[in-house]
Amino acid sequence: MQTDFLVIGSGIAGLTYALMVAQRFPDRQVTIITKAAADETNTKYAQGGVAVVNDLENDSFEKHIEDTLIAGDGLCNRAVVEIVVKEGPARVQEIIDWGAQFDKDPEGDYKLGMEGGHSEFRILHYKDVTGREMERALLAAIEAAPNISIVKHCIVIDIITQHHLGYLVTKSTPDICCYGVHVLNTATNEIEKILSGVTLLATGGNGQVYRTTTNPSIATGDGVAMVYRAKGRIENMEFIQFHPTALYEAGKRGQAFLITEAVRGDGGILRNHAGEAFMERYDHRKDLAPRDIVARAIDNEMKIGGTEHVWLDCRHMDQEKFREHFPNIYAKCLSSGIDVSKDMIPVAPAAHYSCGGIKTDEWGRSSITNLFACGECASTGLHGANRLASNSLLEAMVFAHRCFLAAVDPAPGSHWLAHHPPATGGAPAPVEARPAVPDWNARGTSEPKEMILITQSLKELQQVMSDYVGIVRNTVRLQRAMRRIDLLFEETEALYQASTVSPQLLELRNMITVGYLITKGASFRKESRGLHYNVDYPGKSDMVENIVL
Repeated sequence: MQTDFLVIGSGIAGLTYALMVAQRFPDRQVTIITKAAADETNTKYAQGGVAVVNDLENDSFEKHIEDTLIAGDGLCNRAVVEIVVKEGPARVQEIIDWGAQFDKDPEGDYKLGMEGGHSEFRILHYKDVTGREMERALLAAIEAAPNISIVKHCIVIDIITQHHLGYLVTKSTPDICCYGVHVLNTATNEIEKILSGVTLLATGGNGQVYRTTTNPSIATGDGVAMVYRAKGRIENMEFIQFHPTALYEAGKRGQAFLITEAVRGDGGILRNHAGEAFMERYDHRKDLAPRDIVARAIDNEMKIGGTEHVWLDCRHMDQEKFREHFPNIYAKCLSSGIDVSKDMIPVAPAAHYSCGGIKTDEWGRSSITNLFACGECASTGLHGANRLASNSLLEAMVFAHRCFLAAVDPAPGSHWLAHHPPATGGAPAPVEARPAVPDWNARGTSEPKEMILITQSLKELQQVMSDYVGIVRNTVRLQRAMRRIDLLFEETEALYQASTVSPQLLELRNMITVGYLITKGASFRKESRGLHYNVDYPGKSDMVENIVL
């Protein structure tokens, strides 16, 4: 397959970008690859909303910028923060124009929510399913675009670079270039190559590396892992945000149900098993402190009390308003035997968001030519050491737009489209744009005889990451984690070389790579900053720097 624009991932970042380039170039082909259904993304599970300044009488860009910088704990790129905050309102209006709805009051004004770390009410939301609503609107607009095709149930194996042409590629190789990708089509079980002029990675997060996460099963860090293997630059992977309040269900692994921070914004109070509202002991902002502080406080309370969860008390809240604003949460709690008007909600932290990722510039360009990244898989400089609540959807839209500009405008971005005609109607693109890439070679491989070799390695990885590289870390734990991940890497690479590839093996390989990057970054950072807290280095270093791998 050949395409002009290749988009890997169908969340808000990938869909926004695809829609923009398709509308700008109706004669060019845009192809979206997703490894599950088109709407199965991290975007779909974003409950709280999108943070944006739209009430200049009570709010300001400078306040939003300052809130973001404070949350990022010294590692935000201020220029990028200003870009996202100031360009955000136009991008939000764009998705509204495409059909996304946000809650309004009886006078027709948007209802604005409050979340941890924000100094003003500025969160636009649609009940407690904001991400799902934005995804719905984008997919509807995508379906109406004749030059966009969505290829479902395909998992990308690797980015195609000069390495696949027989050249030695290292991190010091100048001008590493992306020509497309190899994918496993899970419907046909065939490995195919897709060649492209411009490729965008919008592959989402990596929460499945941990035992419990708010992320869906597809969040396996694929984009970060394949860029690292292709010798691209990755940064700040040690900053994994644990959402403080996932619904605790005894014995459950994998995806946990998220209790959005907006519940605390509306008045929910965290209590320990003694019934104490404990957050006032940790931060003057109490339950609305940034997520890193709240998650560590909960973790400490659980360790002090020897419990597996704390409580979120909503019994004092206006119950009619609660059901209106949080119908999804109310229904989920009720199905679990929890009546929020009478019962407190058991909650515990769960892996939620990766603040690091594929290192990009302010136009979304990675260190690999013709390869862009945006959304959670990218490290743009916005989040620094800790993401401010509800900034992620805003970042995805702003950088999707910037990736679009850079891919089509020779001034800030890639020159490819300025010099090469489209590959529509089956016509091949110029040889210099798309070299003769060999087909996938699976000779000498066979079906793995035991799936337990994959499933058990995944359990081991998730256990190691949760126990040793979680909310609170120390040097001994990180050393243990690295030794065990090294062994898992060796065993899995041997299996990969000998086996016919499968989705399970590909995802395990990617997650081991991501686990290694998180642990390596955490080992290098000899301080405690933002989401990275090491009891052996409790203070902040004078050297404020990004860890680039």
